[in-house]
Amino acid sequence: MMVQEQATQAVQSVRTAAEAEELIVKHLPLVGHLVREVLARVPVHVRREELMSAGNLALVAAAKSFDDSRGAPFAAFAVVRVRGALMDELRGQDWASRSVRVKARKMNAVQDEFVSKHGRTPTTAEIAGIMEVETREVTAVQDDVQRSALLSLQGFTGGVLEEVVPERQPGPEETLLGRERIGYLHSAIDALPDRLRTVVRGYFFEERPMAEIAEELGVHESRVSQLRAEAIALLRDGLNSQLDPERLPEPARPDGCAARRKAAYYASVAAQGTMRSRLSHTSSLGVPVIAKTA
Repeated sequence: MMVQEQATQAVQSVRTAAEAEELIVKHLPLVGHLVREVLARVPVHVRREELMSAGNLALVAAAKSFDDSRGAPFAAFAVVRVRGALMDELRGQDWASRSVRVKARKMNAVQDEFVSKHGRTPTTAEIAGIMEVETREVTAVQDDVQRSALLSLQGFTGGVLEEVVPERQPGPEETLLGRERIGYLHSAIDALPDRLRTVVRGYFFEERPMAEIAEELGVHESRVSQLRAEAIALLRDGLNSQLDPERLPEPARPDGCAARRKAAYYASVAAQGTMRSRLSHTSSLGVPVIAKTA
């Protein structure tokens, strides 16, 4: 009897291994898509090979631990695991260190005060002058902020990594909310002023070098970096205006030009598309839909 049980277990083990291998092979393109999604939001020095390695290992682990009796589709299960592995790989480089956050908050305060006084965004040189530091230090902080902004672009949340990439499988309501959030992100991008939209699409989605974007806009690279930071801040506020208004910062001058421009932007985000069009950016499982190319 024991011999028969051992033989049965051996057959089940072989079948499980074969099924896992099939899942891995079938979903390898998913890893590539998620890696490209990350690479579109980080500096060019991040190595694709390292992310692919981390993503593939996570896919293998997901295939081995997947339990289809729970009713969850493997694709959704794998997306969570692979994204988590990619975030861990990036977090290992300590992009969002405490020193970066402190410097970023100080710089944001300087920018907000300047905008409230002058009605425009300060240049890098003006920020450096106010903070009494070298221009290159301001640029370095801006670059560090863009690196750590990856999590903000993906989740627009101030929570820790585990909240952005939960270990458990999200329920239907959470999946729907996540899909709606991604849809609003697309709406917020579409509602950006032309220059900011060009920078966001060029840098984050088309993976174009900053120098190329700067040449198209007729500005210096430092200005593109500044526009990128401005766009990310505006996108975050645009999403919060629709999904979490309580997180919107109080304007320094509620009746000022800057406050009116932001209010107009929020209204434009709200007017972009419908619930149906917002959900069209993801599948029913919450996986981003890859646009078909001609």
